[in-house]
Amino acid sequence: MTPASCTSVALIGAPVDAGSHRPGCLMGPAALRVAGLMEALQRLGHEVGDEGDLARPAPASADAGDGRMRNLAEVTAWTALLSGRVWQVLRSGRFPLILGGDHSLSTGSVHGAARHCAETGRELFVLWLDAHGDYNTPDTSPSGNLHGMTLAALCGEPGLQPLFHGLPPARLPPGNVCVFGARSIDAGERRLLRQRSVEVVDMRRLDEEGVSAPLRRFLDQVRQRRGLLHVSLDVDFLDPSLAPGVGTTVPGGATFREAHLVMEMLHESSLVGSLDVVELNPFLDERGKSALLLVDLVSSLFGRTVMDRRTPVVRGT
Repeated sequence: MTPASCTSVALIGAPVDAGSHRPGCLMGPAALRVAGLMEALQRLGHEVGDEGDLARPAPASADAGDGRMRNLAEVTAWTALLSGRVWQVLRSGRFPLILGGDHSLSTGSVHGAARHCAETGRELFVLWLDAHGDYNTPDTSPSGNLHGMTLAALCGEPGLQPLFHGLPPARLPPGNVCVFGARSIDAGERRLLRQRSVEVVDMRRLDEEGVSAPLRRFLDQVRQRRGLLHVSLDVDFLDPSLAPGVGTTVPGGATFREAHLVMEMLHESSLVGSLDVVELNPFLDERGKSALLLVDLVSSLFGRTVMDRRTPVVRGT
């Protein structure tokens, strides 16, 4: 079930801010709804069911985490809850669209997609649209915030296994990940990203090659291996002049047209099976500017175009 063909989308609110150092992301799902996300998708012909916000789960244990993994118990509980929900939605043939919430929520959503892929005999690939690598570990993280360790946890880095307590194994191969739009990576995670052969398309490469060439190469890899693609869209992928409603702004991000081109290419690929929209902090936004832009981008991923494309599109199987 992909945005190019799907008729049933499940909106899942994940008001998570335990993975971040700055409160406010828990208001993200409400802001996206107020900005008209559901109505925008319905106008494109999709059947959209809003499942509301997931209730904050009880912490997985009394352990709140040491300084190296802040709020570990709460993030672990969110991971289990989101993994189960995304897995259920995918099994039902619907498209899970998770409204966040800080980026630690993707530990659960991607795990749920990986469980589904393991059951259906497909490979999971992840496109990480983000200014950051999110590949820190407890040993490399300068802050201990788990939203900066999400990809490392999903790819099985040591020290992060407690996040998946009680869940079935569903590891994401590092070679199946593409971090796209990066421009702020810590020294320790840079070493790990290189050692694990995670593809990182930083802003230097986008300046030199443009958006379409590196993205097309990654999508071709997913298609050739009959994979399913999870997209994780962090607000800070965008330049902060366009989307200021995020707690980790980094200058020099994707432009309006670059971001829309990414989404249009993803739609045309018919490979996307699940989507996160994360790190929206309405408290830091300017009159809903970031939320409205995110709704526009998601609409492009689900098929909104200015004109119909006349070139043939290769459909995923």
